[in-house]
Amino acid sequence: MPAKSRFTRLDAFTKTVEDARVRTTSGGIVTIASLLIVFYLVWGEWADYRRVIVHPELIVDKGRGERMEIHLNVSFPRIPCELLSLDVMDVSGEQQTGVMHGVSKVRLAPLKDGGHVIDVKALDLHSKDDVASHLDPEYCGGCYGAPAPPGASKSRCCNTCEEVREAYASVSWAFGRGDNVEQCEREHYGERLDEQRHEGCRIEGGLRVNKVVGNFHIAPGRSFSNGNMHVHDLNNYFESPVEGGHTFTHEIHHLRFGPQLPEEMTRNIGTKSMSWTNHHLNPLDQTNQETDDAAFNFMYFVKVVSTSYLPLGYQAKGNLGSFTESSADLTPLGTHGRGDDGSLETHQYSVTSHKRSLGGGNDAQEGHKERIHARGGIPGVFFSYDISPMKVINREERSKTFVGFLTGVFAVIGGTLTVAAAIDRGVYESATRIKKLHKR
Repeated sequence: MPAKSRFTRLDAFTKTVEDARVRTTSGGIVTIASLLIVFYLVWGEWADYRRVIVHPELIVDKGRGERMEIHLNVSFPRIPCELLSLDVMDVSGEQQTGVMHGVSKVRLAPLKDGGHVIDVKALDLHSKDDVASHLDPEYCGGCYGAPAPPGASKSRCCNTCEEVREAYASVSWAFGRGDNVEQCEREHYGERLDEQRHEGCRIEGGLRVNKVVGNFHIAPGRSFSNGNMHVHDLNNYFESPVEGGHTFTHEIHHLRFGPQLPEEMTRNIGTKSMSWTNHHLNPLDQTNQETDDAAFNFMYFVKVVSTSYLPLGYQAKGNLGSFTESSADLTPLGTHGRGDDGSLETHQYSVTSHKRSLGGGNDAQEGHKERIHARGGIPGVFFSYDISPMKVINREERSKTFVGFLTGVFAVIGGTLTVAAAIDRGVYESATRIKKLHKR
């Protein structure tokens, strides 16, 4: 069969000429082209209907009595773990000094030896072997003029070096290396401290805090309260036998408020339809700060914004994001904020930073001699966080409804066939007129 006949049989736009339908080759070609276009456009409508987008909303955060988690991973290559303490405090008056639960101190080898991990389990110098279980059961160590700590293994006694240190801290006394303290000499506290002097430390883990304005900081020495002031025992930090002393050079590997977003949710947020956004990039990740001054202070001012991620088909049950203090304490650390229905309560944050020498002076070396620093303070790394009164809700939605999809399909079919019919009619009329001209 000739090619012309095959295309003629496919013509869907027959023409009436003297009460007869006329099929043409051009009509068959237009029919095939229009069908291909219809299939392509209908497939595009289906893909658009199946596409999930994230629709952001901004509301006032009405949560009360809530808790949030802070997850951090920070390395200090020039200060040993024994000299570091992590403290948390907020405007509600709650303080968590010497935080250990949920946080690990990882001992790191000196930088000249590669900075590899030495020990992850040893959170401090005092292991279970340090307890005075081998002593006479009637033994009661003295606290050297300080009251025995409430958590002492034996009431009104200080049987270990750690208990003596806690007793000193309770009355705001500096402790130092524990020289002439029987318990510390028995446990070789000073010798162990000297062995770690050239090491570094990485603090990693998570902690749960009240969702109010507060701060957490990593500073040297045991912390204690002196009246209305929060101070640290800095003797061992400044009286260092290490050449150049200890400094708070540090690298923030990771810092986030709340749970990490699942990879699938991150992909949805990062689609081309929202290419303008930088959703959930933690701005302090991989931040590196260096100093050769032991009396140096780094401060990060963080603005925390509550953020909810609601999956497709989410149905609210009760108050959105109602993770109160009582319910939060029942969930394991690291799972707070994750709903059984796939919803996620977390936080984004923005940050500004500031650094200064505790000796005062200005920033002339950085080209800002007009910037004058105050004298005094505590060396360390401080994070002050403030809670925004607004809340962002990122809700997964279909890009269009099913009715919208059907409307789009009908519009594609009707529009394509109408345009194709007009094109075929124009081609047919043109060909007919040309033939008549040639016959003349």
